[in-house]
Amino acid sequence: MRRREHLPQIKLSDSQREKLNEEIKAFYLDERGEEIGMIEQMQLLELFEQKMAPIVYNKALDDARVWYGRMMDNVEADYYALYKNE
Repeated sequence: MRRREHLPQIKLSDSQREKLNEEIKAFYLDERGEEIGMIEQMQLLELFEQKMAPIVYNKALDDARVWYGRMMDNVEADYYALYKNE
């Protein structure tokens, strides 16, 4: 059996957890036509928090870095566009 890699856990507020539990419950009902119990909701949310959220978070950071790099390239181009012909 493969051991899972430990990723840093992202902490959610109680209201965020409640909202996500409701989303999980609605997803199961809408997509699968099944009702999911509170324990199963909590287990899925813990899986997302512990294993998936750090991956999504890191991807968002990487995307932000790329976006920021593009914006900085634009700043440099805009800066030189301000130069006057001598």
